[in-house]
Amino acid sequence: MTRRERLCYFLALHRTGLTVAALSLALLVYPLVERNPYTLGVTNLIALHVIVVLGLNLFIGYAGQISLGHAAFFALGAYGTAVATVTGQLPAWVAMAGVAALVALLALVLGLAALRLSGHYLAMATLGFNIVVHTVLLQWDAVTGGPSGFSGIPPLAVGAFAFDSEWRFHFLVWGFVLLALLLCLNLVRSGVGRGLAALAGDETAAAALGVDIRRAKVQVFVLSAVLASLAGSLFAHCYGYVSPDSFDIFASADLVIMVVVGGMGSIWGSLFGAALITVLPEWLEIFATYKDFVHGGVLVLVLMFLPQGLVTGLVDLVRVRLALRRRGDVAA
Repeated sequence: MTRRERLCYFLALHRTGLTVAALSLALLVYPLVERNPYTLGVTNLIALHVIVVLGLNLFIGYAGQISLGHAAFFALGAYGTAVATVTGQLPAWVAMAGVAALVALLALVLGLAALRLSGHYLAMATLGFNIVVHTVLLQWDAVTGGPSGFSGIPPLAVGAFAFDSEWRFHFLVWGFVLLALLLCLNLVRSGVGRGLAALAGDETAAAALGVDIRRAKVQVFVLSAVLASLAGSLFAHCYGYVSPDSFDIFASADLVIMVVVGGMGSIWGSLFGAALITVLPEWLEIFATYKDFVHGGVLVLVLMFLPQGLVTGLVDLVRVRLALRRRGDVAA
């Protein structure tokens, strides 16, 4: 084996680890180069969306289910931590962990009931859950602040070091992204992940292969809810203010669009989808008022021309072109 072949083999064998390492290095250097607080704030918002979308992609892309209510878990994480830290005077990290545990329990109960359904019925059930949570946030003024929102949320801190600026928060939130990314990458490569992939392909075939269909659905649903809750808690402590408008059904739709655009069943695509849909209104400020229409248009175009998602679809196109070129070279 030549040196070049050995290098190619090494890169192929450790491709995932090297990619994560390269991403970590880029994220470490980025805030040292980019000092604009506004730009850092946008990238931090991308990170928060990535955490939610990673979990949602497991549920949609690997378990083959659909959820139009994940903004509700995002909201529960944000409001739960806000109320626990400000009203309950609990330490922020304790509040985050406690709220995540409660959200996991709620997702378990909801999953055991709702995941008996499938397809459009499941989508409607999760959409209904989102509407209920959003209505509670609007109407329960004494606890949530109602339409005015909830303010005065303190920043996260480790000892005397507070994550009270966009620059400092960057390292915290992207650290959580890397942990969630590693968790999802390892999960999809494990026996559980292969079972989920079989479940997405054909439930009957997956059951015949020994996959506990209902248990797998509930487990991945709970995991995705916990990731959304953690992202919501980080959101609350980052901005110091939460409002019901950030967690309505349109927010849930945007999360699903991020999954579809990035590619269902593509963990790396989740990063791209979340980034594109988050920054799209920033690029097209003239369409900011019509953000939901723009996002819907992007979704329709992707489903029409690249139904695998932008990342997966473009990668497949490149592979096909390279294969055809090699075939032409061989024929020549």
